[in-house]
Amino acid sequence: MRSRHRFRIIAAALLLATGCGARAVPAARPDVFVSIGAGLTGPSGLKATVYANGLPSVSALAFDSNNRLWATTADFEDQGRDALYVVADAGSAPMQVVSGLHTPLGLLWYQDSLYVASAVGVDLYAGFDGTHFAQHKTILDLPVGMGKPGGIVLAPDGRMVMGISAPCDSCTPASKYSAAVVSFMPDGSDLQVFASGIRAPVGLAYYPQTDDLLVTMNQRDDLGAQTPGDWLAVVRQGQQWGFPDCYGQGGSACTDVPQPTAALDAHAAVSGVAIVTGQLGTSIGNSAIVAEWATGKVLRVELAKDGNAYTGTVQPFLTGMKNPVPVLLSSRGAVLVGDWTTGVVFSIAKA
Repeated sequence: MRSRHRFRIIAAALLLATGCGARAVPAARPDVFVSIGAGLTGPSGLKATVYANGLPSVSALAFDSNNRLWATTADFEDQGRDALYVVADAGSAPMQVVSGLHTPLGLLWYQDSLYVASAVGVDLYAGFDGTHFAQHKTILDLPVGMGKPGGIVLAPDGRMVMGISAPCDSCTPASKYSAAVVSFMPDGSDLQVFASGIRAPVGLAYYPQTDDLLVTMNQRDDLGAQTPGDWLAVVRQGQQWGFPDCYGQGGSACTDVPQPTAALDAHAAVSGVAIVTGQLGTSIGNSAIVAEWATGKVLRVELAKDGNAYTGTVQPFLTGMKNPVPVLLSSRGAVLVGDWTTGVVFSIAKA
């Protein structure tokens, strides 16, 4: 589908399954789905409500210290018309705060400053007075053609960690920072490669109280039916995931490539991820909530830890969205999911 391909190109960082020596991923276990509100279906015991409306092409979400929701939008084509919005509280109309952005796919609040990762780099905004930011500066410039930044998170050691896609399906990137997870200081200094050889590391989330970084990974999009599923994986510092030679096909090209936690759908344009550890009840338990843009699915990957390794059991979680992209766990224990096509941000909580 042309629209899916275009989306994965401009949002490759929103943009390899079981090859590459990957452990077998348990088969999906069907859950009983019921209507949970707001036009969605999901496991019983949950309730869905509309948190915000009017955010077409919603691409990233973050809460500030005042519990205001911030959201970016990112269109198919980067024409410098994307924007940053604030939602004062649930049900409030989004207010545009910053315009003229370029495919922003990552948001992070840290020490009263908002970090925005976009196609041109990482920008810092501070001093919000209710309508405008008093300060704005670019802390990290990215050259044209290097790839697109995706999610951005704060690491336990105080550094910031971000995914950057490859600028292609199968080329060898010219920059070591392409097709990689990178880290840097909050002022943008000391840019380092955290892990490499990942075609499109998109959503990032740390398992609570650990330094275990879970990352959603987009596979190549030029192989048709031969493309393995997208991946959810624990990514550790210094790892090399084999791109472009290894893309999940197995064989010698994938020797010593790390194993994924779970294989997801093929050509899914897997995007945001959030980790829940009981906030949605014991039946959901410890799980990664993962959005797939191209399939319209929100999946639940039940996580079981054995030593330093995680095994993921993939299960359906939500239906009723068109193209879910950002996923965020709130401080109040709800999971927010933004539907890119409809511009609706849903809140999923215990009933």
